[in-house]
Amino acid sequence: MSEQFKPNTTVAAIIHHQGKFLIVEEIDDGKVVYNQPAGHVEANEDIVQACRREVFEETGLTVEPHYLSGIYYHYRTELNLYYLRFCFVVELEECAQTAPKDSDIIQALWLTKEELEAKGSQIRSPLVLDCLTDYLNGEHYPLSILHSNIKNI
Repeated sequence: MSEQFKPNTTVAAIIHHQGKFLIVEEIDDGKVVYNQPAGHVEANEDIVQACRREVFEETGLTVEPHYLSGIYYHYRTELNLYYLRFCFVVELEECAQTAPKDSDIIQALWLTKEELEAKGSQIRSPLVLDCLTDYLNGEHYPLSILHSNIKNI
């Protein structure tokens, strides 16, 4: 009997204000990379709770996701790992000040899509731009499509 396959389940947040996106500059495997606030879902945590927690840890912001822009299945050949990513969207009325709590985060910055694209190979994963492109193309799925029996444990 083979072992059950379990992809890494992650969340990410596109946080937008007037053409700029909140991006975290972080250390990954000793390199500086750029990503949306993102991370793994933890035990006893539903998907939306995971998004709130990751955004808080990586930016210091307390936010409420408005909707999903997509769900992504991605294989990283160099790590031989599969990821299932839920990408949420938060629209802010003002450009919020950040205070990252996670020690791997150097800073959170507000960048345009073009400024982010200019980071090139420093973008942590192709999913970063894939999620952003889908958001800009109007992909929009209500949070009501997510169901969980985990209640604020």
